[in-house]
Amino acid sequence: MSSLQIWDGLSDARITFSTHDDSSWETSRAESLSQMARLTENLNLQRALLRQLHSTSAVEVIDKVKVESIQREDREGGGWPLVHLSDGRVGADGFNSPVRAYAGIESYGWAYDTTAIVATLSHHARPSFQAPNTVAYQRFLPTGPIAFLPLSPTTSSMVWSTKPHLAKALLSSDPAVLTSMINAAFRLPDVSLRYLHNAILEAASSGAPLDAQQLQQEIAWRERSHGIDARSAYSLAADVTGVPPADADSLPPLVTSIQPGTAASFPLRFNHADEYIGDGAGARTVLVGDAAHTIHPLAGQGLNMGLGDVEALFRCVNQAVLTGGDIGSRTALLPYTRARYFENHKIMAACDKLHKLYSATAEPIVWARSVGVEVLNELDSVKAAMMLSAGSRPSSTRPSGAQLGANITATGLENLARGISGVRTLTEGVANIAGAGVQRLLQGVIDSQRR
Repeated sequence: MSSLQIWDGLSDARITFSTHDDSSWETSRAESLSQMARLTENLNLQRALLRQLHSTSAVEVIDKVKVESIQREDREGGGWPLVHLSDGRVGADGFNSPVRAYAGIESYGWAYDTTAIVATLSHHARPSFQAPNTVAYQRFLPTGPIAFLPLSPTTSSMVWSTKPHLAKALLSSDPAVLTSMINAAFRLPDVSLRYLHNAILEAASSGAPLDAQQLQQEIAWRERSHGIDARSAYSLAADVTGVPPADADSLPPLVTSIQPGTAASFPLRFNHADEYIGDGAGARTVLVGDAAHTIHPLAGQGLNMGLGDVEALFRCVNQAVLTGGDIGSRTALLPYTRARYFENHKIMAACDKLHKLYSATAEPIVWARSVGVEVLNELDSVKAAMMLSAGSRPSSTRPSGAQLGANITATGLENLARGISGVRTLTEGVANIAGAGVQRLLQGVIDSQRR
């Protein structure tokens, strides 16, 4: 993935993250970052991991078993936790972590009133006049964000966060209806999307799901009512075989179908364990990945956080082995929780606040977040720092804190100057409005004193 375009579904304020934004972190001008992220289907990732595990004689892979109980080994000084499975051997953990329950580690969080729809999409390849399918797109709608994530020239993945009842109705509809709604979700104004959502819900509740042809006719009528040119990329009837329209790069390719068996949904929630390592009766236990934290998928950081946990835990265990220490002791594991807890919580809190911010529809909030996005889009150094925090570069090649601060100071001031010039008129307008408001307030006080 070479770039990411994100925009507001109400105001259309847009921000773009690109590999070009990361040029300020290059150690030499000869270097260039060809991609900011790599997207891999879960099945392929699992296959690669299992292939690697099977090639390691020190690891035994066991599946089709479940945890029956976890008991502490009975020996002097406190033994290891023993995991008893349905076949009497060792197993893995998960979101409803038996290890977390055994260790007595509490967690806090809440369920979002949101369900994520995921699917693998098929579409036409980008024509030679356009860049290849390496751009990700995300539009923040009041009901939740929808993301288009490229996998190959003709295949992409989708994550659509929306209301649970709407997700159920969409998944129970004809696949052609879901395909049209995905295309519309990236293109139609919110007022028309809300109408289509209600139409799908009413049809589902009546037991007669909306027909795909009826939906396409309704979308075509709404495009005309909004003045959308049929030759524009914002039209679902746009020609995808000829010369692309001028705005083609602003939107993902039109989806032609959904790969059978790939559409699914799952509820979203925020959850964070109070601590990552057990103590007392739950000693010699450690939590990683979903057992330790769950996050809203709007930034695609769930897997990255889990991989970061594993990397940090490996460093702790490796250091304990090299120094002859006890790898299960709290002393050996404490650097892991110090390295990961705040880092994970920072990302989780940011995603949670973004979800709540873009769920709001009040005009002052929409205006404020739109101005913020437009200004941020001019600050390449700040965007590069955000990309770096999200994992756009391997940890071994990331700049040090001092270098990071120096780069932001040097290049950020130049970009900030350009950003200030772009918002000067807006600032003066706000000042005039504020000044007029204060003047009216003072006049009111004077008038009240005269009475």
